[in-house]
Parts: sequence; structure tokens; C-alpha cells
Amino acid sequence: MSEQPPPDDVADVPAQPEREPEWQRRRRLEAVFGDVLPETTSDERDPETAADASTEDAGDRWLRAQVPPHHG
Repeated sequence: MSEQPPPDDVADVPAQPEREPEWQRRRRLEAVFGDVLPETTSDERDPETAADASTEDAGDRWLRAQVPPHHG
């Protein structure tokens, strides 16, 4: 006599877990890893102007912009 494996019982097999929504997945990953990647890349954003990046006040920037190139 050949021994047969027990029949598969469908009730004992766990069902596939539901896929979590994207917002929950992002929140869970951010909690673990932090906000590593920005939502947009640098080519999708407006370029930062020199005035935005500069620490000097507007009057100094204006004065430097008015200097002729040969006095540079």
C-alpha cells in the first residue's frame, strides 16, 4: 500500500493579507527610515535664485548688481 499525503485543508491555509494603502505604507516607512527622499526632484522645482541663497541684504545685492563689469 502506498501512503498518500494528507489532503490539503483550505481552512488551515492563511489567506493573503490585504495590501495596505499607499499612504499607510509611506507613513510606516517614514517612521522607520525617516523622510529620506523628497517628493519632488530638483528638476521639478523652481530653480533657487542667487538672491534666495544669499545671506546679504537686498541693498547690498542691488549695489553689487549695479557695479559695471569692468569694475568687477
